[in-house]
Amino acid sequence: MALTRVDGALTLPPADTTLGKRGRHRGRDQRAAAVPTIILLLGAVYCLLPVAWVLVASTKNNAQLFNTFTFEPNGSLGSNIRGLSSYAGGVFWHWMLNTALYAGGGALLSVVVSALTGYALAKYKFRGRSTLFNLLLAGVLVPPIVLALPQYLLLAKFGLTNTYWSVLLPSVLSPYGIYLARIYAMSAVPDEVIESARVDGCPEFRLFTRIAVPMMVPGLVTIFLFQFVAVWNNFLLPFIMLSDENKFPLTVGLYTLLNRGSTAPALYSLVVTGSLLSIIPLIILFLALQRYWRTDIASGAVKQ
Repeated sequence: MALTRVDGALTLPPADTTLGKRGRHRGRDQRAAAVPTIILLLGAVYCLLPVAWVLVASTKNNAQLFNTFTFEPNGSLGSNIRGLSSYAGGVFWHWMLNTALYAGGGALLSVVVSALTGYALAKYKFRGRSTLFNLLLAGVLVPPIVLALPQYLLLAKFGLTNTYWSVLLPSVLSPYGIYLARIYAMSAVPDEVIESARVDGCPEFRLFTRIAVPMMVPGLVTIFLFQFVAVWNNFLLPFIMLSDENKFPLTVGLYTLLNRGSTAPALYSLVVTGSLLSIIPLIILFLALQRYWRTDIASGAVKQ
């Protein structure tokens, strides 16, 4: 460190406190960044702990499940799956197919309705458009449980209760899906492209199917996933609408097994195993469709 002469006396230069301040700021920033990370980790543990419990519990037999349960897996998963498959002539897999029909069919129909309605609200100007959109937003705020009983009374007048349509039809119209489709159509489908297609003489429906829909694919995939998961996990609506066990989805079917477990405790291990098998299709679906989100993010990163 060099000495400086001031008024004939040698003095030390003032200490540079910049590095110290930077170090203190960096330490505070690191501690501040650690707080949300810890909160997210605690949230992940909170969400994944029940899944881990189901995964471990499905590997145990009924005695191990209630007497000496630990988070150490056992070797009863295969026997539990065989017992579940043979129960009542394989009714569990019939419930699985019913659930795939309700969720897959309802989500596909909902995507079609949401895409058409959202695109029309985003790209066409007509009287009452804002009012209609506000009504749809109000529909987002209404819990589905409130609509279950009115839907039952309405479908009962048409003789559709205890049919597949009684679960499919209410899942077709999704106010939240229409809202997402409108927002995505406004941002992903440029007005210039639509005007150019109209100048070239492209019909409106062909413009929608050949130009708008490919641009809206990531948003439509999101709508499909949201609606698929909502219908797959729906319990109250099919519980009210259906009385035939062969038409039950997994949620209602496993509920009936759980109730029968009070008189036949061996069914509890089958219920846990069925719960594990019921989430596997959702995991596969998310892993299969996430590439559409990655593609959309990558394409958005290079837009001018």
